[in-house]
Amino acid sequence: MEPPLPGPLGHLAPLLSHYGYWAVAAVVFVEDFGIPAPGETILIAAGVYAGAGRLNVGAVAAIAFVAAVAGDNIGYLIGRSGGRAFVHRWGRYVFLTPERFRAAERFFAHHGGKIVTVARFIEGLRQANGIIAGTSGMPWRRFLAFNALGAALWVGLWTTLAYIAGTHINAVYDEISRYQRYVLIAFGVLVVALVVRHLLRRRRAGREVQGERESVSDKG
Repeated sequence: MEPPLPGPLGHLAPLLSHYGYWAVAAVVFVEDFGIPAPGETILIAAGVYAGAGRLNVGAVAAIAFVAAVAGDNIGYLIGRSGGRAFVHRWGRYVFLTPERFRAAERFFAHHGGKIVTVARFIEGLRQANGIIAGTSGMPWRRFLAFNALGAALWVGLWTTLAYIAGTHINAVYDEISRYQRYVLIAFGVLVVALVVRHLLRRRRAGREVQGERESVSDKG
């Protein structure tokens, strides 16, 4: 018999009971190219079911990995083919001006690999990182490598924890919920630090260029 699922996992029980692996593949896949769907939640729930003997943990992990990588690649294609025009047309409504978008592109060009890998664990970024990578012009092979790494870490972590938890998922879920806020804060601090470093480097480079111009002007 399936173990009881706590919190937001509970509403996925009927879906997993009826469709099993197909549910995992479909939900993870559509979430990863921008459609709001509980991809991480269903992965955890499937891991719990595997720990209780209702699903095969190897099959859950393999299916989730393939679906995650495929979904993000669809997002990448969306961003590469039409994302830039979409941002320039509609971005101002969410305060994303063309100037800010160009700055984001430059930042992503320098740190895109790290963002693609870590974004898998952050709600919101997980759904959009493929589109952002495609829009910013990140090379596909580089995106694929970091995306596959992030997917492997994400699937491996949640499937393993949920599988080990099994019928003890309620206690584990409480602990994860307790520390999730600190993980998000740490990630936010990291992003801010990278942005500040990038801006300081640009300012330093600008001063050096200005100094060279003044030197040339004095010689003239």
